[in-house]
Amino acid sequence: MRGRSLPGDAAADFSKAIAALREVRLRPEVRLTEVPAPQRIAPYAVALSAEVVGIGGADELSSGRFILLHDPSCPEPWEGAWRAVTFARAELEPEMASDPSLGEVGWAWLMEALDARTLHYAAEAGTVTRVVSERFGGLADHQATVEMEVRASWTPLDDDLGGHLLAWSDLLSTIAGLPPLPEGIVALPGARR
Repeated sequence: MRGRSLPGDAAADFSKAIAALREVRLRPEVRLTEVPAPQRIAPYAVALSAEVVGIGGADELSSGRFILLHDPSCPEPWEGAWRAVTFARAELEPEMASDPSLGEVGWAWLMEALDARTLHYAAEAGTVTRVVSERFGGLADHQATVEMEVRASWTPLDDDLGGHLLAWSDLLSTIAGLPPLPEGIVALPGARR
């Protein structure tokens, strides 16, 4: 957690947001770690890195980063004082490489995650990228791989900043191929996808 000197209310608001993020209970497959935050984008920032792991914790199914920015001056493009800046990536099945709707589906997963948590947000923007890696020469016997990357940002308009972290973790779980879990339910071990 990093912050420049701001008026007391801004510092208190940011401390309250950090406490809300720390109280969030993610599904057991999601491992969250605080990492260094960007230094010059906003007066206050916190960055979290996550990976979704499979059974036994050995296989990484997806990974990403959630950054929460706070600028009480409400930068015009943000349309508010808070900004969530996120990244999520996962390896997909090779046949997904040619699916023309992959980008739309990835973006829809994010919007559905935010809406399922009944969050209020504005100024959402982002990209969905597919990365196809083909191997040649000494690596030619390896199958091509396909990765999806969702880079997105939005402005939380409600006080439920922990809910925005939960929605992002829902996206990470979705692109990892994990089924959605109702509140209070624990996933049983099973095969991926």
